[in-house]
Parts: sequence; C-alpha cells; structure tokens
Amino acid sequence: MDVRRLRVLREVADRGTVAAAAAALSTTPSAISQQLKVLTREAGVALLEPDGRRLRLTAAGRALLPHVDEVLSALDRAVAEMESFSETPRGTVRVALFPSGAALLLPRVLHRMATSGVTVDARDEDVPASAVPRLLADYDVVLTHRDERAPTIASERVAVRTVLREPIDLVVPPDHPLAGRESVEVRELANERWISVRGGFPVDDVLLSVAAVTGVEPRVVMRINDFRLIEELVSAGHGIALMPRYASAHPAVARCRLAGVRAARVYDVATRPGAELRPAVRAVLRAFDDEVSALLDAVTPPGDGPSRGPEPPESADRGR
Repeated sequence: MDVRRLRVLREVADRGTVAAAAAALSTTPSAISQQLKVLTREAGVALLEPDGRRLRLTAAGRALLPHVDEVLSALDRAVAEMESFSETPRGTVRVALFPSGAALLLPRVLHRMATSGVTVDARDEDVPASAVPRLLADYDVVLTHRDERAPTIASERVAVRTVLREPIDLVVPPDHPLAGRESVEVRELANERWISVRGGFPVDDVLLSVAAVTGVEPRVVMRINDFRLIEELVSAGHGIALMPRYASAHPAVARCRLAGVRAARVYDVATRPGAELRPAVRAVLRAFDDEVSALLDAVTPPGDGPSRGPEPPESADRGR
C-alpha cells in the first residue's frame, strides 16, 4: 500500500469528508477520491462507506487505521531522528488552546520560545475535550481542559499528559448575602440563579455535581463561554457563577470557595503518539512544563492553588 494513499485514508477518517481531506492536503476532491479507489483495490476490501453526507470507516477500515497510524508514526520518527542532528530545534509547531488556558499560559510560553528557532502557530479552539482527536488532524499540540472527574481522552491515537489542576470557586455579586464568606456549602446554593458555560465544558460539569449534592436542578438563566462576560454579568447582579480560580479577574465580584464538593478542572496536553520525538514539538512541550512550574512556584501559600499532574490526595489540598 502506498504511504501517500494511507495518509489520505487517515485524513478522510479524521475529517469525515473528501472535501475536508482535500483541503487539508492541498489537493482536489477528485484526486482524493481517485487515491481512495486505488487504496481500496490494494486492500482488496471496502475501507469507507457513506454515512449521510459524510464517510465512515468500514470494519476493515477501522482495523487498518491503527496500522496506518503506526506506518505514518514510523516516518515521523525517522524525520525526527534526522532533525535531532541539528544543533537547535527548527520548524513550526501548530498549537491549539482553549481561551482561558491560553490567557494563563500562552504569553509566557511564546516568550520562552522566542529565541528557540521554533515558530509557534497558536490558535484558540473553544471546544469540549471530546473534540480533541479531531483537532489533532490540524494541530501538533492541543491544550484542553476537563472536569477532574471526567475520564481522560487518551487512546491508541491520542497521547495525553495532565499538567495542571485548577480549583473552581464561586463568584457572587458584591452585595450578595454570601459575599465576604471564605467558603460556602453547596447546599446553600439550591435556589440561586446561575450563569454557566455551555454543556460539556468543565465548569458546567461541576454545576452538575452541585445538583447531585443539593438534589435541586440548578436554575441556569444564561449560558456563555466567555469568563470575562460572565463576571461582568455577575458583578451587575444577574446571577452567580462558578469560575476557574485563575480565570477570575473582575475587581467587583466576591469569591468564595466551595465546600462539600470537589471542584476543579485539569489541563491536559494532547498530541499524536510519538509527536514529542520531533525536537520542535518537544521544545514546545517543555515550554508548557516550565511555565506550569513557574506558575506553581508563584502560588502562596503552598498547596492552596493549582497543582501539577494527577489529582493530589485530599489532605494535600487545603483549598477544597
């Protein structure tokens, strides 16, 4: 089987349409279709089948795809091996980040990479963690977030490292009865008006945990994915909200810690398996690690802020 046609198959499998694969490979849909026909003859069985307006892998296609990844990864490792003989990493690394994580980490990551010889092409992608495998069709590194209870998205096609745990706090208007409290029991929030993010994102997952503890369905009056706008609305008295601790910056809102429920999101860095063998990708991953370490070093008192990697024991985090 020709390697170029295997790459075409992976692009169609990742993107779902011939047109999207053609755009990604800078060719025409007719050329993609022709390559797929030849690959099907080489394989001797059908690899794709219609699924509405999209294409999906057949059972044979699903069985072949891990081998396609293995072949293409082997070629990537060969390229990475040759690049390792260069004195300094070179090239462009495509990075996708969720907006609030980008605000927290990206400026200093770019500063660390400024003299490295590596160009970071960074884009914001405000999607749930479940969309990360699709993003890896276009990006080398994806910074995503999830509720700390949510399962990892790691798979045979996605490599994941958890790099940061960020507590989630309650924000209320300055004249709210809870303003000035250091912590709030979730049972006290049963009758509040909530401003939340869209479903499927980490903060909304915590709100579901509040519902489980209180036995009351939260009354969500607005769903907005911009934390700055959420805090503006909270400060104006339109509701209360959950807010990742290091995304909260509005001077007029009051912040309280949640008691009675574990509330945090974790930051995951996702790549295709073996991508870190490329010196340029490895340099970017190291820059993220260094920036997280700098952030943790700046947190005082110890143990009261974000934490690196997997979830720490309960006794190790006084912020819960």
